[in-house]
Amino acid sequence: MAALDRDQQGAHTPVMLDPVLAALNPRAGMVYVDATFGRGGYTRALLDHGAHVIALDRDPNALAHGRELVGEHGDRLQLLQGRFGELDALLAEHGVGRVDGVVFDLGVASPQLDDPERGFSFRFDGPLDMRMGRDGPTAADVVNTADVNTLTCIIRDYGEEKKGRAVARAIAAAREHGPFTRTGELAEVVRRAVGRRAADGLDPATRTFQGLRIHVNDELGELARGLTAAERVLAPGGRLVVVAFHSLEDRAVKRFLRERSGDRPNPSRHAPAPADTGAPAPSFRLLTRSARKPSEAEAAANPRARSARMRAAERTDAPAWPTAESGVAP
Repeated sequence: MAALDRDQQGAHTPVMLDPVLAALNPRAGMVYVDATFGRGGYTRALLDHGAHVIALDRDPNALAHGRELVGEHGDRLQLLQGRFGELDALLAEHGVGRVDGVVFDLGVASPQLDDPERGFSFRFDGPLDMRMGRDGPTAADVVNTADVNTLTCIIRDYGEEKKGRAVARAIAAAREHGPFTRTGELAEVVRRAVGRRAADGLDPATRTFQGLRIHVNDELGELARGLTAAERVLAPGGRLVVVAFHSLEDRAVKRFLRERSGDRPNPSRHAPAPADTGAPAPSFRLLTRSARKPSEAEAAANPRARSARMRAAERTDAPAWPTAESGVAP
């Protein structure tokens, strides 16, 4: 979901808007997919360039805010509810074949973070939910039923919390006295298990909540499916742009684009280039060899933009790679 800031006029400005538009190079009459509609920041900008936009979101609340844009732009905007991992199937269901660009903003939308009832943030006490859609197990289901080893993997691998096992044991011990139902009570248990963290300034509960959110929403699996779906629907010359907000996502995008572009590094600077492995022809050409970061001004104005990293590539005329060839698994 798109990570958004609110400007003084109340409009939503998506992270790294200018670099994203420069990479997409939108033009009138062309068709773009905003795979993470959120509050419509990228969609609005693409429409302002005269493009046609197909906007996806798994959250029905997000799409409800897009109705006014449909009223303003008519048939140049189509809103579809669903997961971006299924974007190729969703487009096919609506008679759309190839498109000229796909953009992903992988952050959690500010309206979701700021709504206590969604349970994403420990800044507000609310139901321990964390689902971006309305289906599947909640975070409460996970922390109340998963065993210590499973919780450790979720918190350590997805949350990148070094004290993952200690946190998992603390959760298991606490739930013996009653199930977790609220974000506040979970955050307090995690803080006690992790202790103070003066070095990075993060609340001790931050990484655990990130890990649970990624697990509940299958965010890395969804990203892998979304990238390969975008590869299948992009026309030759079409642009793929991804804005990620944590290292797990950015590494997955980097690995996917480097593999699909044939940009595989040599084992060392002294070793020769590896022999041809028989991999399919490159399906992308890199537009950014390293991730772009937000400007200092944007990072200062919008703290949620500070961790953003943008990568972009252009589709070649080679066929999409077989799904089994994907290198985006975490």
